[in-house]
Amino acid sequence: MVCPEQLPPTGIQVIIVGAEGIGGLACAIECQNKGHSVIVLEKFPKLEILGDIISFGPNAGRIIERWGNGLVADRLRPITLNHTGSTWRRFDGAEITKMRTHGLKFGSPMYNGHRGEFHEIFFNFAKETGVEIRLGQRVEEYWEEPGKAGVIVNGQRMEADLVVGADGVRSKARKLVLGYDDKPHSSGYAVWRTWFTSEELAKDPLTEWMTKGDTHTGWFGPDVHFLAASLKQGKDISWVCTHEDKADIEESWSFPGKIEDVLKVVGDWDPVVQTLVKKTPPDTLVDWKLVYRDPLPTWISKGARTCLLGDAAHPFLPTSIQGASQAMEDGVVLAACLHAAGKDRVPLAVRSYERIRYERCRRAQRLGETNRDTWHKADFSTVLEKEKAGGMKLPTPPWLFSHDSETNAYRVFPQVSKDILAGKYGSEEIGNQTGICEKKLTTVSAPVTKQAEVGA
Repeated sequence: MVCPEQLPPTGIQVIIVGAEGIGGLACAIECQNKGHSVIVLEKFPKLEILGDIISFGPNAGRIIERWGNGLVADRLRPITLNHTGSTWRRFDGAEITKMRTHGLKFGSPMYNGHRGEFHEIFFNFAKETGVEIRLGQRVEEYWEEPGKAGVIVNGQRMEADLVVGADGVRSKARKLVLGYDDKPHSSGYAVWRTWFTSEELAKDPLTEWMTKGDTHTGWFGPDVHFLAASLKQGKDISWVCTHEDKADIEESWSFPGKIEDVLKVVGDWDPVVQTLVKKTPPDTLVDWKLVYRDPLPTWISKGARTCLLGDAAHPFLPTSIQGASQAMEDGVVLAACLHAAGKDRVPLAVRSYERIRYERCRRAQRLGETNRDTWHKADFSTVLEKEKAGGMKLPTPPWLFSHDSETNAYRVFPQVSKDILAGKYGSEEIGNQTGICEKKLTTVSAPVTKQAEVGA
């Protein structure tokens, strides 16, 4: 066992559906560390190292650094983007502004790297902590009865104190929670995205500089932005290009990308961008349609024995750079609320989880919408002016990055749960609870373990 600081068993049984994403694994790790009994079900028969760049803000870095008393962070560092800052450019290559990295300004670092490689580290750590992960388990149905909930998987009925739907925007748990099928719709944008090794870029004078170390550069134009990073001392390259797209996403939203389609959008941009695109191995390019769902009225079932987490509850636009971080916070808060409430009060724990998380998460979602509009709707004829250039920088609000989701959950749980029991904050009012995380409340102490102390 990697975590000797794991807490005594609570007797709470949790089924988590989805191990392919970050939120499900984070929830499993946190539940295991809090003494809950966890089974994770994943439909894929094996997990492969797929994807491109993923980002975790300092608010998630704080969580990562606690896992295994720093073990997970140690595994991530060699493959994490290690740069001193970012450079923003207009589409023609003219420099708009520079931004230095946060360092430890918010108490914990950011972690940016290959999604598949990061996921493999989280997956292996979850198993090392004792989490039971069953692959090749396709959930056919969710069910809920008084006092318990469960799933039908491969024809077998399974039950637990709580079922967590962490299997993405098409999670079948959404129907049980909402009482109806809600379909995703296009956000009006799509992302071309890729990850490949940099050998060919090293041969071209326009892109050779990217292969000499870790870098992060963005180019911005009318309703388009292009972000490129070099990692592992310039050995790997990742770029993403967000652009308008009205394609139907009824059946699928991921397709093989075409280099020629990208060049139609950035064909008159900075030659560096054009070279990056032309030297991209065609078989690495993905055309990813950005799915949007209206904010859900609730993340939990009527009996509060089934809940949603991560993208299943709140898909994020990439421009928020918070989707994975917020999914991780979900898992932390849910596990803490279950621990604070105890086995006899699981529904109260689940309702408290939603109340603590809902408005903070919605606020972070709106940040992605704001960033996209700022970048895409700028006046590019004046964007180089100093007073305009500053507005293009990524916002770094302390309320987002300095947040300690575990400490806060234990701090606010007593008052939040008390209000729920008193009938305050009806479900229709959840979204109006701005600032609940900042209220001065009577607290319940986080468990005194190494995991809870580090960075708290």
